[in-house]
Amino acid sequence: DGDLKFSLESVKKLKELMDGNRHINPRMVVSMASYSPCDEKDLPEEFQSVCKREDASMIFERLNLAVRENDLCEICANAACAGCF
Repeated sequence: DGDLKFSLESVKKLKELMDGNRHINPRMVVSMASYSPCDEKDLPEEFQSVCKREDASMIFERLNLAVRENDLCEICANAACAGCF
């Protein structure tokens, strides 16, 4: 994401955390606008620096979108890869 780089496995873990929060009964969960993966104890360590940024929620959402496709090959999910499409 921009100049930030994260491992694909960590981004997949982030997606699991974010998706897990969305599948809980909506009456029992805080709105997604106030949800932050930074509050998750299982958040990979490499995202801790993102949590200190004001644009953290936007960064996490873009990373989540990057691995949204279940059948997306791991090579094409890598932002450093060129010519995948």
